[in-house]
Amino acid sequence: MVETLESELSAEIARLLTEHQRYSLRLNELVTKPYLSVEEQMEEVRLKKLKLHAKDLMSAIQHRATVQA
Repeated sequence: MVETLESELSAEIARLLTEHQRYSLRLNELVTKPYLSVEEQMEEVRLKKLKLHAKDLMSAIQHRATVQA
């Protein structure tokens, strides 16, 4: 039971880390542009929020795992 939970948490953290990295890559692409369109500016804000949300979820999962251990 505990191993299954740990495995699921590890898989979720891995998924969130992948998302976080994908958001970072796209943000880096946007940062290198000399000018952003309105759509790109909106995308930048959205990506920053998604990236932060993914990081918060990873931290919450890790915190929950350490508390339960």
